[in-house]
Amino acid sequence: MPKYRCALLLLGVLGLGGCSQATLAPSSDASFTPRDRQLLAHPPYAQAKIPEAYRRHIVDYPRKEAPGTILVDSDARYLYYVMPEGKAIRYGVAVGEEAMAWSGVATVGKMADWPDWVPTPEIQARLGPFPARVPGGPANPLGARALYLYEGSKDTLYRIHGTNQPEYIGQAISSGCIRMTNEDVIDLFEHVREGATVVVLPPRQSAVAGLGPRI
Repeated sequence: MPKYRCALLLLGVLGLGGCSQATLAPSSDASFTPRDRQLLAHPPYAQAKIPEAYRRHIVDYPRKEAPGTILVDSDARYLYYVMPEGKAIRYGVAVGEEAMAWSGVATVGKMADWPDWVPTPEIQARLGPFPARVPGGPANPLGARALYLYEGSKDTLYRIHGTNQPEYIGQAISSGCIRMTNEDVIDLFEHVREGATVVVLPPRQSAVAGLGPRI
């Protein structure tokens, strides 16, 4: 049974009826590979207490994006994975500072498990020096998974990825990319397929009205 069907069944089991949202339990180890379990058993960063509003929820989704689409609401710091029947999984994210934030429509051109990180020249100049390539692992800024955003055949250089700084979820802090907790990006990775549409709303165009509470 597809995972989104399980999530919708959860709503019925909980008897939520007209309620607009339900908190999901943290990603279970069932989604983890043996490598995930090994690398996340003792991560080299402090575990952060994610505010309730930025934990995974199923919410009503009145917008018209097709199931399978990802929508990122930069203002509200939310990522939505659109499901059938007017629902979406909402995840809390960290987004880029306004001057560095990317927005637009892209597709998932590539997906990677514990990816290496290759800092761009701009990142090297602004935040470096870094090695030319940082091997994948829990200390890597890309975290457990990465979705690479493309416009046509061109890599935008922006990613949806995990993080080794979960304390920043809900903030505008990154260098333009969209960060999720490692547990959440593993969960999202289970749903998404290469070629999926990704809509990143620009600042001051929040979609949050009707999509659950904002803090």
